[in-house]
Amino acid sequence: MKFAICYSTPFNGTDPDRLVTFARHAERCGFEGLYLQDHIVLYPGASYGAGELPPTLPYFDPLDCLSFVAAATQRLLLGTGVLLLPYRHPVVLAKRLATIDVLSGGRMRLLTVGLGALPGEAQAVGVDFRTRGRRADEAIDVLRLLWSGGPEGVGYHGEFYDFDNLCSYPKPFEVTELPIHVGGSSRAAARRAGLRGNGYFAGGMLDEAERAVQIELARKAAAEAGRDPAALEYTRWGSADLTVERAGQLEEHGVTRIVVNLTAATAAEQHDKMSQFAERFDLATD
Repeated sequence: MKFAICYSTPFNGTDPDRLVTFARHAERCGFEGLYLQDHIVLYPGASYGAGELPPTLPYFDPLDCLSFVAAATQRLLLGTGVLLLPYRHPVVLAKRLATIDVLSGGRMRLLTVGLGALPGEAQAVGVDFRTRGRRADEAIDVLRLLWSGGPEGVGYHGEFYDFDNLCSYPKPFEVTELPIHVGGSSRAAARRAGLRGNGYFAGGMLDEAERAVQIELARKAAAEAGRDPAALEYTRWGSADLTVERAGQLEEHGVTRIVVNLTAATAAEQHDKMSQFAERFDLATD
């Protein structure tokens, strides 16, 4: 079982010093990586399953923020939970992700993508909300194609993206492509993870029975696509008070990574909770 941590700018604010001290403390504690959330824009009345989002919540651009974190740390892997893939052009995104990976020495390895749940956000960037699933499928294929393509160039002809003879350099650091995890809380997301993802990051407020159905759907989709279902990573959210017993139960159900969503009134309390969690699970000795 691996343990990563999420830094929430809507909760923690946009103080760069607080972000850096948080990331460095997470690294010292032995957490695998740091995740950032994503919204491009909000608007009055924006809401989804978790409730209404105040339009003034400050969301950093996660990739810019992770570049900043990479410069201030040495080992911490960089993750998104989740990057709204249909709202970003994959040709541009391939370059940005490879750049972060190269500059960080190969740490842009916890990329998780999702569809987005706010119709107004899709409209703001000129995307038909109803097409975002198909756009995401194509974007994943385009990212991998560009990363793995050579100097002869690659071409793609899809519903949303169309090009010939493109070369995208630099490549990711010492690999032919970056891992792409799929996040979501629907059965469609689970199937997408099995068909195209390196892992499934299950979100939402679902009961354990539905979660079991979804991860099995992901594994079945992987097998039917000729992929190894056992290689599919399974990530779940966890709280700061997660017990060793509960983590063991999750591991028995195939969970390979827990991302801790840690909140506290002050940065000092937050760091204390982080240290206590790390001590509970002996992270610094892993």
